Amino acid sequence: MNTRILVNFFWKAFWFGGLAGLVASFFIRPEEYLTYMSPFDALELLGVFLFFLALGLTFAAVSMTGFFAYLFVNRMGLNLFKGYWSTVQIGLVVFVLFDLIYFPYRAAEGEAAIYWFILIAAAMLVIGWVVAKVKAKETNSTAFVPALFFMIVFTTVEWVPGLMVDSIDYAWLMVVPLLVCNTYQILTLHRLPFVEKKPEKGQTSVSKSKKNSTKKA
Repeated sequence: MNTRILVNFFWKAFWFGGLAGLVASFFIRPEEYLTYMSPFDALELLGVFLFFLALGLTFAAVSMTGFFAYLFVNRMGLNLFKGYWSTVQIGLVVFVLFDLIYFPYRAAEGEAAIYWFILIAAAMLVIGWVVAKVKAKETNSTAFVPALFFMIVFTTVEWVPGLMVDSIDYAWLMVVPLLVCNTYQILTLHRLPFVEKKPEKGQTSVSKSKKNSTKKA
């Protein structure tokens, strides 16, 4: 595969994640911008703008690292578990969704109702399911489980630092770039052109003559 195509792929994912984090900050932390709107302070406003953009780019880099790890884990799982790898992935998906509900609820110590954590896990499942269905439709049915596994398990693992912070706002600011980046990467990977080297004319004629001589023999 052309290196330029691969670099372009990850460069786009990097900036999609950064912009997603920036746009999310307008809705999640609007007070950060409104503080410098009245009176208007362009320098401070630019600083806030760059801060949330850098935050989104940081989480995009985490997503890209997780994608590399997923490619390795998926290949290792296929070699290790053979035909049972899909079953193992489904089991891990169920386990991670349970963890998304149980452990944050225990950590909240009753300060938040359990249905909020159920909604978070359900939203993660719905997003992962939709992305996996699109992936399977554009490639083949066997791609559904790996795509679902990546979108739920790896996004959650990448999101762990955000779940450990005290501020829920920064948890949301982290998961938005992660989901955007992971969705882009898993749905774009199969569209990347794999270029095969075409044999030169001289090589083609030599190979043909070898085949003819073999047939005569």
